Amino acid sequence: MLVETMNPCYCGYYGHPTRRCTCSKKALEYYRKKIGSPLLERIDLHIDVEPVPLGALMESGAEGETSSVIREREVRARGIQQRRYDHLERVTSNAKMPDRDMESYCKMEPFARRFLFRKIDQLQLSVRSFSRILKVSRTIADLAGSEKVELEHVGEAVAFRGLDRPMEVSQSKGNMGLNGYQDVFE
Repeated sequence: MLVETMNPCYCGYYGHPTRRCTCSKKALEYYRKKIGSPLLERIDLHIDVEPVPLGALMESGAEGETSSVIREREVRARGIQQRRYDHLERVTSNAKMPDRDMESYCKMEPFARRFLFRKIDQLQLSVRSFSRILKVSRTIADLAGSEKVELEHVGEAVAFRGLDRPMEVSQSKGNMGLNGYQDVFE
């Protein structure tokens, strides 16, 4: 497994909710191009992490799922995948699924299929990116306990491809912000 981190730009404030990015549009484009497309399309999940306010770091009693509940769901999804690929040599998870088998193992609802094709076309993504998105969608469906890949699973997988979206400069707010995820469901 490969985990990488990077700043959103040279100054580190592109998309920040309260600080202004000082990078020029040209600098933003150059910074993004430093990660080549062949490498970028091999990374399954690209997520933006919002800064945590200092006061929130010290708060206790945060609501949400416990680690044990999340772990239980992950173990259940892994079991589903291991049973699914039991007859395939060296395939134990969706990530290792051969592309030629995606059609049979990633059964999609018609709306989900149309949505995915539209997003691939809209974002001008490669076949490799399509494959990654579909495999992540299958994993999200497994985590949800769903037999089929549904629209919400594909939408979430596309939302995890933040670096595939073009960078936009928001002039109205005076802050440079990331092209938000709301467009994922349009």
